[in-house]
Amino acid sequence: MSDIFFSIFPNENFVDLGLFQYGREQCEAAHSYGPAKRNHFLFHYVISGAGTLLADDSKGETRTYHIKSNQGFMIFPDQINTYIADERNPWEYIWIEFDGLRVKSLLEMTRLTEDDPVYRPRFKDVREEMFGEMAYIVDHADSSPFHLIGHLYLFLDALVRSIAELKVTTGSKLRDFYIQEAIAYIEHNYQNAISVETVAEKCGLNRSYFGKIFKDAIGKTPQEFILSYRMAKAAELLKLTAMSVADIGNAVGYENQLHFSRAFKNIYGLPPREWRNQHKIR
Repeated sequence: MSDIFFSIFPNENFVDLGLFQYGREQCEAAHSYGPAKRNHFLFHYVISGAGTLLADDSKGETRTYHIKSNQGFMIFPDQINTYIADERNPWEYIWIEFDGLRVKSLLEMTRLTEDDPVYRPRFKDVREEMFGEMAYIVDHADSSPFHLIGHLYLFLDALVRSIAELKVTTGSKLRDFYIQEAIAYIEHNYQNAISVETVAEKCGLNRSYFGKIFKDAIGKTPQEFILSYRMAKAAELLKLTAMSVADIGNAVGYENQLHFSRAFKNIYGLPPREWRNQHKIR
């Protein structure tokens, strides 16, 4: 039998960066998982041994990757994958499943894509720092959610630094500044009647140029991001409070309850009341 330890993160209320589950496993020879799909990003780091990853690329074609110790692999949301421990030298790995509104922009600073999901670190010391953060999360499952999310940020920082290109152009730095300004404005004003034009104006940018750099950086249009952020906040209120659906709609910027319910269902697949009945913390 494989030697496995894992934990499920008990809190789903972190919008920018959230943790879902994490663990560590010493696999048996030829032990396999999949084919399967994940709803979130799932990163494995191989501590020892070796194995094989079969994963669909961006065109839906299955590719095969042979991965050894001190390497790793990223599984992307909705990507069909299977991974198999080597028959002679089965791997031991540690993993973290995470997601959030800012994950895509972070991963764009790395070489990890659906077409090349293999983690090949460039810097040993930073790789060890990254592994240390993963091990800390796995070994401290009883810590507070904020404590673990803090270490998740440190893990991602080390992940990026261990494989990111060193050169950063002035243009990209300026673009990142605009994106950070836009997100901060949305976070502080999502409950108001803000528009893409409003956010672009606050950043001092033309609407079409702002929309382009935002989509390139975040992976969502500004309007999609505003909607996602509002609905994530609404889900948090539905789960944690006794506020009425109408009041929650008002709290996230919707004066019309019907419009709010439609928007929520488009994101979560259920009307707000039904979603609350399934997820409310009792």
